Amino acid sequence: MQLSDLNLNNTYSYADYLKWQIEERLELIKGKIFKMSAPNRTHQELSGYLYLKLGNYLYDKNCKVYAAPFDVRLPRKSKEDIDIITVVQPDICVICNTAILDAKGCLGAPDIVIEILSPSNNVIELKNKYEIYEEAGVKEYWVVSPIVSTFLVYTLENKKYKASRLMVAGDIFNSLALEGFSLDINDMFERVS
Repeated sequence: MQLSDLNLNNTYSYADYLKWQIEERLELIKGKIFKMSAPNRTHQELSGYLYLKLGNYLYDKNCKVYAAPFDVRLPRKSKEDIDIITVVQPDICVICNTAILDAKGCLGAPDIVIEILSPSNNVIELKNKYEIYEEAGVKEYWVVSPIVSTFLVYTLENKKYKASRLMVAGDIFNSLALEGFSLDINDMFERVS
């Protein structure tokens, strides 16, 4: 099976997604198929940096950190595979409620989702994923832009996202979702060469 065998106008479920044996990495957002772009070296360096920082911080804590590929299913009504129409693979996610973890990945909203932008995925990340993460109840949505070396965080307040100011080199980010975790924005971007 190839991506071209699927009708991109149809609405699909996680049950459909599980049947596909397609080489391309795909996500379902509200039942629609989105092809994921291949990450470049800078993307992978940033992902590795953030994964290590979070992993080291969480080493003796109850929360878990995962890097893509890792299915995050965001149910709206039922938790049955046939009823789930959104399954994404965030670059990194942090999950403190380990009851939502299962053999397939995560079934529910992670506490933190991190997406690293690439020129080909900005619209998907900034519009579609913003909406689904807010709706699902993701506490913090971090958006990292290696192209312009910026960092933006959406924090959930009263079921709506509130954006931080755009952070750049010289700024320190302190997470509200992970008490005590801070991130030096300059250090993060300096290590990516």
